[in-house]
Amino acid sequence: MSLSNQEKNKLIKEYGQNTHDSGSVEVQVALLTTDINKLTDHFKTHTNDIHSRRGLIRKVNLRRKLLKYLKRKDTERYATLIKRLNIRG
Repeated sequence: MSLSNQEKNKLIKEYGQNTHDSGSVEVQVALLTTDINKLTDHFKTHTNDIHSRRGLIRKVNLRRKLLKYLKRKDTERYATLIKRLNIRG
């Protein structure tokens, strides 16, 4: 269920400032968002998978914290990231 190296590299190139930028907030949120989307698809067929649900909740909370930090530091980057990832409406 985790992302492959190719998927990660693609997201890093798309959202990072360079090809080795895996630590910026935008890249971290993009990686978490793709993980969250994969897990929500997983739960459509496996409704009783409680252990994975705990991991999903943890990832959602981490993404929420990162987005809160980005909103506090730079609202313009926050708004563009939300639109690019199609989060929150």
